[in-house]
Amino acid sequence: MYKFGLKLWSINDCYIGEVVRLFEVGVYDYIELFIVPGSFDKYNEIWKGLKIPFIIHAPHSRAGMNLAKSECRDKNKELFFETQKFADAIDAKKIIVHAGTAGDVRETVRQLKLFYDERLLIENKPYHSLDNGLLCNGTTPEEIRFIMQEVKVGFCLDISHAIYSANAYKVSFQEFLKDFSGLKPHMYHLADGDTSSVFDQHYHIDAGNFDFGSILSFLPRDGMITIETLKDSNENLIDFVKDAEILRNYEICLRAKV
Repeated sequence: MYKFGLKLWSINDCYIGEVVRLFEVGVYDYIELFIVPGSFDKYNEIWKGLKIPFIIHAPHSRAGMNLAKSECRDKNKELFFETQKFADAIDAKKIIVHAGTAGDVRETVRQLKLFYDERLLIENKPYHSLDNGLLCNGTTPEEIRFIMQEVKVGFCLDISHAIYSANAYKVSFQEFLKDFSGLKPHMYHLADGDTSSVFDQHYHIDAGNFDFGSILSFLPRDGMITIETLKDSNENLIDFVKDAEILRNYEICLRAKV
């Protein structure tokens, strides 16, 4: 069975009651916690008190951490240190990072070596950033392979990012997914979207046109899949529950065909 993850931000204490209840009834298997800069002192104890497995996602360039730019190195070091503090406090087994935006992937490698942590996973990105036409790093299987080999880190395959990046490069996204899968991802990110787009989207499952029967066939039977769909409410996680249920039904159908 797939292991589904709930994506939350470190400041999302509004969901704590739902987080505990849904874990206890088996709706999801782990939390992927995105670290909002400066949130450790106020929110660390809240997450530390939960007996739930965690994956940590470090801040990305939109949150101030851009590993592809040398001028950001000092700030990146500060943000990564806070990320490690969170990971240590809640015993997170992996830390996901982005390769950065509008910079040099070789600088990404230099900084990841400087901040090295054996829990690191590099995540692939779409070619086009959502910020003023900037371009992302780590958008192709070749770039991700280069980072993995140079820094000796694992890989988080974001399915949507791979599709949007393939579209930008005008190549088959099925081939992109096949090549990315060859890098043996440790885990996956998944949401719905538009298979003709080049821009990142986080639609609810079945709100876009992704073929989840085909996509899930790329994944190992016990794959860890963080559901990265939008949250519609600050009071409950009903939308997440629906997304998880739909994906579980796709999984059941897929298993029945084997």
